[in-house]
Amino acid sequence: MIYLAADHRGFRLKESLKALLLAEGHAVEDVGALALDSGDDYPDFAAAAAKKIAAGPAKHKGILLCGSGHGVDIVANKFKGVRAALCWNADVARQSRAHDDANVLVFAADWLDENNAKEIVRVWLATPFSGEERHRRRLEKINQVESANFY
Repeated sequence: MIYLAADHRGFRLKESLKALLLAEGHAVEDVGALALDSGDDYPDFAAAAAKKIAAGPAKHKGILLCGSGHGVDIVANKFKGVRAALCWNADVARQSRAHDDANVLVFAADWLDENNAKEIVRVWLATPFSGEERHRRRLEKINQVESANFY
């Protein structure tokens, strides 16, 4: 399952990406915003998505958007098992999956156009975790940090 979430600044791009993902046959759940509302708050939507992803971090993925990307990235990374990565091009997205096994793709909707976002999504979804020893070792260290700091 791919969970989508965005505030008002990411809403239009989220809707475009949702259409792309559905057209390409992906299972998608949109956790909001479900309507454009300039008064909404990104933590509400990012937390809703991250909670679902954290319930099955090895099998679920997410795509989160806000204006800068920073806010939803910070919120998502507060959940154990969530590895959110703010990506601005296909190479960064590819590396976030191959090296860090990121399960959440984060976009800065204010600075990313629709065509680039679609390319990044496709690359990110198509890139597997490399499984290389050095990357597995680093992810284990992240797991240890989480275990020590998430109660």
